[in-house]
Amino acid sequence: MLDAPTRSGGTGTASPRAVATELVTASPVPVPPAAPAGLTARCARALLSPWARLSLLVALLGAAASLVLLFQPQRMLADGWPPQLGGFAAALMFAGAYGLCTVAFVPRPLLNLAAGALFGSQLGLGTALAGTVLGAGLSFGLGRMLGQDALRPLLRGRWLKAADGQLSRHGFRSMMAARLFPGVPFWAANYCAAVSRMGWVPFVLATALGSVPNTAAYAVAGARASAPTSPAFLIAMACIALPALAGVLVAWRKRHHLRAAVR
Repeated sequence: MLDAPTRSGGTGTASPRAVATELVTASPVPVPPAAPAGLTARCARALLSPWARLSLLVALLGAAASLVLLFQPQRMLADGWPPQLGGFAAALMFAGAYGLCTVAFVPRPLLNLAAGALFGSQLGLGTALAGTVLGAGLSFGLGRMLGQDALRPLLRGRWLKAADGQLSRHGFRSMMAARLFPGVPFWAANYCAAVSRMGWVPFVLATALGSVPNTAAYAVAGARASAPTSPAFLIAMACIALPALAGVLVAWRKRHHLRAAVR
C-alpha cells in the first residue's frame, strides 16, 4: 500500500482506486489534428459564398438558355402540340414548360400566343397564367437564394438605389405597374425584385393579377389568329397596343419625378 499525507500532517494509506484515478487524470489526452476540419470549413465557406452562388446562378441560366436554343420551343407556333398529348394533362405539361421557358428568357408573348393557339382562349389563358406564376416564382427564388447577397452591395448608383428603394418599399404597387404596362422584360422584373427586399407574397400576387389583361389579349389573339379580321382578334390586338402606348406616355410624364428621385 502507498502512503499519502493526511490533512493532519501525517501519512495515510491511499487506496489503489484513488491512485488509478489520479494517474488517469494526469495522463495527457491525445487531441486529433484540426487541419482537416478547418480545410472542410474553408471549402464550405468558399462554396457557399455570395459570389460562388452567383456563379452557379449564371451557369444555370446559361444552361437553360442553351437548351432553349437547342430545342426551340417556339416551333410550337408552327408545328402545334404533339398529337399524342391532349386535354388537361397537356395543359399541365404546357404550363410547366412555359414556366421553365420564361426562366430561360423566352419572350412571354410568344408563349401566350402558343397557349391560345393550342388550347383556345379560356384554357389557354389559364395555362399561360399558371406558367407565368410558376416561371416568376422560379426566377424570384433563384435570384433571391443565389444572387441577392452578391448583387446588393453593388447597388451604389443613384438609379439603382432609387429602383431598389421603390421595389423594397412599394413592392406590390411597383410589380403591378411592371406587369400591367409592357416594356419591362419579364425576366428583368423577376430578378430585380429578387435582388430587392420585396416579399414573396406581394411579388406573387402582383404577378398573378397584373399579368391577366396582357396574357388574355395574347391568348385571344393566338386563338383567333386564323381569322385576323374577326372582331375578337382586332379587339385583342387593340388591348395589346393600348397598354404599350399608355406605358410610354406614363414614363414620359414621370421622367421628371424619376430624375428628382435620383438626385
